[in-house]
Amino acid sequence: MVAIDLGRPTGSGTVLSRPPLSDVVPLESNARIAKELARHGYNAEREAITLLASAPDSADAVESVVDRAPDDALRITSDHVRAVTNGRSASDADPTHESPPARTGDGSSPGASTTRSPVETEGSSSDPHTESHTTADSTADSTADSAPHHDPDLRDLEVGNDMTGQSTGTGEYGDFVRTFRDRYERLSKVLRGRVNHRPAEAIAEMPGGSDAAMIGLVNDVRSTKSGHWLVELEDTTGTFPALVMKDKGLADLVDEIMMDECLAVEGTLADDSGILFADSLHFPDVPRTHRTGAADRHVQAALISDIHVGSDEFMADAWSRFTDWLHTPEAEPVEYILLAGDMVEGVGVYPDQDEELEIVDIYDQYEAFAEHLKEVPADTEIVMIPGNHDAVRLAEPQPGFNDEIRSIMDVHDARIVSNPATVSVEGVDVLMYHGVSLDEVIAELPEEKASYDEPHKAMYQLLKKRHVAPQFGGHTRVAPEERDYLVIEDVPDVFHTGHVHKLGWGKYHNVLAVNSGCWQAQTDFQKSVNIDPDAGYAPILDLDTLDMTVRKFA
Repeated sequence: MVAIDLGRPTGSGTVLSRPPLSDVVPLESNARIAKELARHGYNAEREAITLLASAPDSADAVESVVDRAPDDALRITSDHVRAVTNGRSASDADPTHESPPARTGDGSSPGASTTRSPVETEGSSSDPHTESHTTADSTADSTADSAPHHDPDLRDLEVGNDMTGQSTGTGEYGDFVRTFRDRYERLSKVLRGRVNHRPAEAIAEMPGGSDAAMIGLVNDVRSTKSGHWLVELEDTTGTFPALVMKDKGLADLVDEIMMDECLAVEGTLADDSGILFADSLHFPDVPRTHRTGAADRHVQAALISDIHVGSDEFMADAWSRFTDWLHTPEAEPVEYILLAGDMVEGVGVYPDQDEELEIVDIYDQYEAFAEHLKEVPADTEIVMIPGNHDAVRLAEPQPGFNDEIRSIMDVHDARIVSNPATVSVEGVDVLMYHGVSLDEVIAELPEEKASYDEPHKAMYQLLKKRHVAPQFGGHTRVAPEERDYLVIEDVPDVFHTGHVHKLGWGKYHNVLAVNSGCWQAQTDFQKSVNIDPDAGYAPILDLDTLDMTVRKFA
């Protein structure tokens, strides 16, 4: 097995190898069956695929199931398959012919050949508190039972902070004022427990030499000729300047400040009360003592993003290997897929994009994506948010897709929610955000704090600021709403992003930050901007332990 070098300390790790499961049906058999059903407009449950794969003549079994499927069926279930196989046994010309045996828990059936699973890597991180585990235990668990099955009654999935259908902004100046006022009010509440806050107008009336603290949105930050830094904060009563002296040891924190984020400054007023000499800076931040939730059973979620169907660099083979694996007993615990945006390549997203498109019509791109989605087992719960390549407004928050696009992807009953959104999956709170603002964070902050090679560190900064897109007026477009849906009010257990096409993960104050890479090979445009994508990876998260395994399918 070839070792995988992810090209960064966070993604490096031991390459794991396990002995092939005995008598496993070749993966391409599952792939062929899933694709053939998809060609007829169906997706299928894992157990249905398993039963079809174990039939003496899989092609005949598939044809019979399709012919006898109810007219209103969108997916093939194990009951559909059993009805066909039982009927065949009863009417078979040879009365001694028996129905094909059910697959055993290890995925075996008589006479089947063996194959190896996709390459596996053990996730690790430069953060010493980030834990990883091999897939050996989960493999053993998943192969201990009979044919793959899932009990929908055990599942628990709730979506929060979904603003789809809730947009109130009209683009008027007053709408923006309401957005930033809401941001200030909600984030200042987090900071008021840490400093003795006074409004700007009240601080201006205090006598010189007084101790004071102010919470506000960053209105300006600049360096002085003497090498100090001037930070101007704004609250609902006005603005007030704070001077951060270069000998105060706060330079590291000043490097992290971005425009429009919420910040608290403590210090002493100058003699003329015209400026606050800063002694400390406080970000809203995630508490170090954050306690994470956990599922009460062994169940997994695949965290993926940036599929980019429609691009001539979409890696269809890698995607098929991923969906093939989902139909194996080893992947039985994977009951959820959380997809963080950019399902399709889109049209007109960047200059000369049309030269790199395999599918030039946006609706045809979603039709093709829906066909690939049918390869995913039908009993998998899918939650997806839009990205900047998808057919939604570019300004964030982005509502979920319109009814026309939803109807194209209705075969899998995926839950389509806004970007960002919080998904509670069996007790684990996952903040899903596509990640456009990561470009801005990486551009603004020093490389050691945020870079494309370590995208999770840029995510740490968003957690620290408790906002997924703090800076207004740059590359990240912000839509005016009565509520700032981009505020991270409740601390998540997992923060999942995409967009930058780089793989990286680590833990920040017990929050697992994961940027999940992509399924698109390097395009000419990416070459021009020096983006070397990490493609064909699928982070698999254990919801009971929050351990993570990264699998490579490319």
